[in-house]
This record gives sequence, structure tokens and C-alpha cells, in this order.
Amino acid sequence: MFSLVSNSIEETVALGRQLGRMLMPGDFVALIGDLGTGKTHFVQGVAEGVGVPVDVCVTSPSYTLLNEYAGRIPLYHFDLYRLHGDSDVRDLGFEEYFFGNGACLVEWAERLDEELPGQNLKIVFSQCGDTSRTIDFYGTGSRYEKIVHDLFLERDR
Repeated sequence: MFSLVSNSIEETVALGRQLGRMLMPGDFVALIGDLGTGKTHFVQGVAEGVGVPVDVCVTSPSYTLLNEYAGRIPLYHFDLYRLHGDSDVRDLGFEEYFFGNGACLVEWAERLDEELPGQNLKIVFSQCGDTSRTIDFYGTGSRYEKIVHDLFLERDR
């Protein structure tokens, strides 16, 4: 696990942008944290990093459940807040995206159980002040362990 503190929205977006540059088709990123902890700001940065045009409005798909963005790779942004678990995900056919030709960013991924891919990057957001957030990165599988390593190596330069 690697952990850092983001002291502003701009820092959170910049961190997302760095991750977005690393993502490849088939990548799965689980975003976990309470409302208001910075998950959507992070996704906005990831979208920039994968080349989604800056004039595209990147918002949380709380009511639509999924937003798709076109960049160097497709970006699938899910919000599972209103779902109740794996059966809802199966009924909606989301697993086709989870193993598809784009990268998946899933807010409220803790609502997944069996549908959570065994190899993934889990990012946990926690509020630790009015404007600061603790962000913890857990890579499961060699691809995601490397992403976390490279992400923090790049930040230290």
C-alpha cells in the first residue's frame, strides 16, 4: 500500500492525470470513499490523462450509472452508489465493460463482491481536513502493483 495526502482539488486532479497516462485497455480501478472525498475530481484528472478533450464535462454518473468518454482509450466511469450489489451489476451487464477494451473507474466499488475483478487497483479516499484528503493505493496483481510503484516513483521525481 502507498498513501499520500492531497491538500487541494488541484492536487487530486493532478494525481488522477498521472494515473490516466498509465492506464491501458482492460484496467480496473476501484474508487472507495464517502461522499465529498474527491473521487469525482480524481476521475476528472484521469480523464485528462487518457486524453479526453478538456471541453468534455466529466461528472459523476450517479443517476445514469455509467458515463463513457473517448480518449486514447475508452474510459468507462461507473457510480454504483444506487446499486445493491453483484446481482444489480450482473443484471445491467456491466461485467462486459469490466473486461472490455477500455479502462474502468468504479466509484462505490465496495458494493461489488464476486463481480470485482481479482486483479485491480483499489484507491481509498478519506477526508482528513477541510481541504485535505488521504488517498491510499492498493494494487492487487503484478500489473497494478507496478502502476502503484510507477505512480509514486513519478511523483518523487
